[in-house]
Amino acid sequence: MTLKATLLASVLVLSPGALLAADMTIGFSQIGSESGWRAAETTVTRQEAESRGIELKFADAQQKQENQIKAIRGFIAQGVDAILLAPVVATGWDEVLEEAKDAEIPVVLLDRTVDAPEDLYLTAVTSDLVHEGRVAGEWLAKEMAGEDCRIVELQGTTGSSPAIDRKKGFEEGIAGQDNLEIVRSQTGDFTRAQGKVVMESFLKAEGGDTICALYAHNDDMAVGAIQAIKEAGLKPGEDIKIVAIDAVPDAHLAIANGEMNATIELTPNMAGPALDALEAYLANGTEPAKWIQTESKLYTAADDNQAVYEEKKNLGY
Repeated sequence: MTLKATLLASVLVLSPGALLAADMTIGFSQIGSESGWRAAETTVTRQEAESRGIELKFADAQQKQENQIKAIRGFIAQGVDAILLAPVVATGWDEVLEEAKDAEIPVVLLDRTVDAPEDLYLTAVTSDLVHEGRVAGEWLAKEMAGEDCRIVELQGTTGSSPAIDRKKGFEEGIAGQDNLEIVRSQTGDFTRAQGKVVMESFLKAEGGDTICALYAHNDDMAVGAIQAIKEAGLKPGEDIKIVAIDAVPDAHLAIANGEMNATIELTPNMAGPALDALEAYLANGTEPAKWIQTESKLYTAADDNQAVYEEKKNLGY
């Protein structure tokens, strides 16, 4: 089965809870569309809901927590059966989640976690964000094989769980490697535009010849940085090694073209496991695990990235 078919299989086949789902209305508070991966998650979530006969009320927060809180309160007022929340930051959710709990509306977190009591949400469907960062760090440590390497880091949105955990994991991955040093670290807010701007500032501050590698918390920032590197007269993937996270189509294309070296996959299908858990819970009160983990995979130049690009490019990225 192709990668595309695998990701969409659950969209095309009705789940055992389809009859229950036919009468279900779910609110989905999405962060926004700051990256290709985020757009793919939205597309797949819509497809999952449609295939199950679920009415999905969608709210785009445009990267603002206050918009998400307003949307959640709107969903509560409308009496939805459940809420999907992809939280823009980790803190500041207790009050509105308590309101959802008081209304007996279960909340499922998608792709990010929150710093709130676990009884305020049903479950969180995420990858292991620390593991993703650790894989990136371990890959770079192996790639450099003891050679000195000055690293610049493009962080995700300040205060978000991916930015916190992917940084932590990367630092764990390069721990004990005295030849590896992070010399600059700044948020690029998960966007291509800011990734380019911040990479330009790194190149200006450090000088392109002194930067050995870039670690970006997502591929979109890395793709923006690639443009900055090329405009500086350097060869991305050669003069500056690049490792990032998400495995969006453009990252695979960049690896295929020799302009990026590695990416760690984050599946956009968080909704499938989330809706499975909600259907079981609403049908008979079955409590899911507090954390439903999705899988991650490392892609490098050793993989057929052109083929993976062709399989992923129509998934909504």
